[in-house]
Amino acid sequence: MALADPWLSVIMPVHDGERYLPEALRSIRAEGTDGYEVIAVDDGSSDASPRILSEWERLLPMRRLSRGGGNWVAATNAGLREARGRYVCFLHQDDVWLPGRLEAVRAEAAKDPALILHPALFIGPEGEKLGHWRCPLPAGEVDPGLFAERLIVQNFIAIPAPVFAREPALRGGGMDESLWYSADWDLWLRLARSGTVRHLPSPLAGFRVHGASQTVLRNDLADRRRQLETVLERHLDGAPGPVRRAARFSVEVNLALSAAAGGKPLPCRPLIGALARLGPVSCARFLRDSRIVERVGARLRLRRRSVHLPH
Repeated sequence: MALADPWLSVIMPVHDGERYLPEALRSIRAEGTDGYEVIAVDDGSSDASPRILSEWERLLPMRRLSRGGGNWVAATNAGLREARGRYVCFLHQDDVWLPGRLEAVRAEAAKDPALILHPALFIGPEGEKLGHWRCPLPAGEVDPGLFAERLIVQNFIAIPAPVFAREPALRGGGMDESLWYSADWDLWLRLARSGTVRHLPSPLAGFRVHGASQTVLRNDLADRRRQLETVLERHLDGAPGPVRRAARFSVEVNLALSAAAGGKPLPCRPLIGALARLGPVSCARFLRDSRIVERVGARLRLRRRSVHLPH
């Protein structure tokens, strides 16, 4: 099944995704088959993912690409270069669309923004709801300066949430393939400079939290620090002092959370130093823009549910 003239290209990097991939594909199919194309980029899977994608080619307007390398950012860029839609979005193999997403974002795309985004729901391994992941933004059109000031503190955008104009993304070279952890954050900040931003206040996608995700398994703290600080170096210039302090503190919190999740010693000295410099105004910005309560709360709820499951 192929679509001659899609308005939207859905790029799905796939690597050993057999557990969740059918659910992700079903969530797209539930929105119908008109107006979009799916570009599935199989990045060297050794499980049943290629067979699953082959079966779904009969059910969705899908094209398949095959490559190797194990870099989801490079796989996504390969799909971006093949995309035909005026707008593009990403859907990872373990995430899902929620009902009504396609119609809602298509209505926003008619207003010609550079970037459309919305909140998401955290979901667990079995699809259980673990809480909201909100964007600290007003509904409707968002001032680019406000968007950048809030997003630079923390990437509060779930990967399946944004829809963006293809041409500006291609002109900017797509995502930085050296930033497997922060490439999407960097992309959203760059795209916001190319046109207007529209924010839908309803959650329209599910972001799955589970122990086999790349962000859990790849836990090199030094490399994560490099990637987070690279984004700050590119986008933090000109931000007010409270925003700069909140952003620096957010980096240290993210690294501390990553260390705790991986059973590594906490990097206490830089965290304490950033906290000492924070101040009340920066603290308020951090709490609002980092969505720290929502992010940690979802993972704690998953942990509590796991403890109480029968073994």
